Amino acid sequence: MNRLSLLGRHVGELLKARGDTIGVAESSAGGIISASLLSLPGASAYFRGGVVTYTRESRQAFLQQGADPFAGVAPSSAAYAAALARCARERLATTWAIGETGAAGPAGNRYGYDAGHACIAVAGPVELSAVIETRTAHRELNMWSFASAALDLLYKAMQQAGGADAGVRRI
Repeated sequence: MNRLSLLGRHVGELLKARGDTIGVAESSAGGIISASLLSLPGASAYFRGGVVTYTRESRQAFLQQGADPFAGVAPSSAAYAAALARCARERLATTWAIGETGAAGPAGNRYGYDAGHACIAVAGPVELSAVIETRTAHRELNMWSFASAALDLLYKAMQQAGGADAGVRRI
C-alpha cells in the first residue's frame, strides 16, 4: 500500500472517529483525492460525495446554484480552491470539504501557471489553503502529489479544530 492510500485511510478513520463528513471538489488531481478517501471500508459513514470539476461546464453544473461564487476569482488560485471547497461543503452539507485546482502537466494551463502548480483549500470548522509547486511536468506524479497535499492539509485542519484522534495512528 502506498503512502497516499495509507494517508487516505488514516484521514478516513479520523473522520469516522469524529463523526465528521467530507465532500471533495477537485480538478487537476482527477479524482485521486476522492479515491483515497474511499479506500477505507465503511467510507459511506463520512464521504458524502466528490466531483471532478475539470471544466467550467462541470463546475457550473455540479457546484453553482444562484449567484456565481467564482465571479471575479482568478482560476488556479488559492481563492478559487477555497470557493470550490466552500461550494462542495454547502452543496453536500458536510463538516469538511476539499477544493483543488491547478495544472498537472505536462504543460502549464491557460491561466499562466506552470505544470506542477496547484492550490488546495479546506473548508470547515477551520479553513486552510496551500499552494503547491512540484517543479515537474510529470502529469501523473503531480496528480498524486496534489492529492497527498490535499489530505495532509485536511489532517492539519482537523488537528487545529481539535477533537477525537485517539487510537488513530499518524503515518
